[in-house]
Parts: sequence; structure tokens; C-alpha cells
Amino acid sequence: MPDPVLHLSRFSRRFHGPGSPPVLDALDLIVPAGEFVALLGRSGSGKTTLLRTLAGLDPVTDGKAVLPERRAVVFQEPRLLPWKPVWRNVALGLPGPSAAARDRALAALAEVELSHRAEAWPLTLSGGEAQRAGLARALVREPDLLLLDEPFASLDALTRLRMQSLVGELWQAHRPAVLLVTHDVEEALLLADRVLVLAEGRLAEDLAVGVPRPRRRAAPGFDALRLRLLATLGVDEDGHDATARAA
Repeated sequence: MPDPVLHLSRFSRRFHGPGSPPVLDALDLIVPAGEFVALLGRSGSGKTTLLRTLAGLDPVTDGKAVLPERRAVVFQEPRLLPWKPVWRNVALGLPGPSAAARDRALAALAEVELSHRAEAWPLTLSGGEAQRAGLARALVREPDLLLLDEPFASLDALTRLRMQSLVGELWQAHRPAVLLVTHDVEEALLLADRVLVLAEGRLAEDLAVGVPRPRRRAAPGFDALRLRLLATLGVDEDGHDATARAA
């Protein structure tokens, strides 16, 4: 197994001081270099809290977190600076002379099929184009760990499918370790090597996805994995809350 890029040991997070219920409760997690991991969980399960800590936005206060220096995040919103053209948004913070940074930014934009919008202003981009620009900004830093915080949530269905395919292709090309936070079970199964389910601050499921790539929803074993994850999330096949129905 490759060396771990991410290693959490007894990692916990509380927002209201000692004695308050933990949002994350003594998590142990190892993500090897190059592995694609998807994280599922109901709203309030702690997914965003975990991602914020891994991104360096929140401190580690309880337990241990070993993280790589080279990390990048793609958020739900592209968070592009409207007063800078697209290529400058992608190059933001890159070291070296501006010509070298521009070349790197343009190469990253070409990978996400956005070369033709390099000089455009962010407010003129479509939702899918803006997210591709955000993805280019993350990839241009050549991260060892790429964090994706529901990056397709606001996209229409067709754009979402294209972005899923693009992320898979870019991961295959660059091979960072990836942690994708998503609410979409099928998206997790299409993209990830392993799917985690977070429930009440703990990992309720750690499921290896053995379906060969490239993946299709009709592939043998896909539906069984989907039903298993839905059951762990407390949802039945029709999307109804199975826990409420049982009560």
C-alpha cells in the first residue's frame, strides 16, 4: 500500500467546550497516496466540519491529524475574484515570475477544457465553467490531497454528469489523493475507490468499491453497493427515510 497522505488518529471536534457532544468523535482514518475516497452522510453528520479541518480552515484541537503541505480545495461555490480574469484567478498565489504562473494557469485551463475563457471575467462564466475554473485553480498547485466539497451540487443534471467524468479523468491523470464530500450515493460509487459514511460523528461504513473502471450504473455489483450505502444512511430504495418509517 502507498504511504498515507492523510492520517487521522482519535480525531474529535467539539464546538461548545469539554463535555459537549462531539461533532466528530475519535475518528481514525488513513488515506493512501492516489486513493479516491468519497464521504457520505446526512446533513449535520460532520462532513463539512471534517473537510474544514483537513483544508486547514479549522484547527486540530483533539487527537492527531497528519496532513500534506500541498493541499487544495474546490468548494460548492467557485469563489472566483470577479475583478481578475479567469487565468489570473487560476494563477492566484503561484510562486515565480508572472509569465511562468500564466503558463501554468493556461495549461491547467486546457485540462479542464476552458482555454477559450482564459481572458474572460468570472461573472460571464456559466455555472459549469466557473466550477471548472475552480478545479483548474486547485490542480495547478499539484496537490497531494485534493478536497472536493460537493462541487457539483449547484449544477444542472447534464453539467453535473460532465463534471463527474472530468474529475475522474483528471484524477487518473494526476493521481492526487482525493476526498470528495457528497450527498449523491451514485456519484460516490462512480468515482471513488472507497466510500465512507459519517453518522453522528463516527464512521458508520468504510466500503471498498470493487466495480471495474470505467464504471456504469448497470455494472454487476453496482446496485448492491448502492443499496448497502442507502441502508447505512437510513434511506430506502425510493429515497424515503427508512428510520422514520420504522419508528
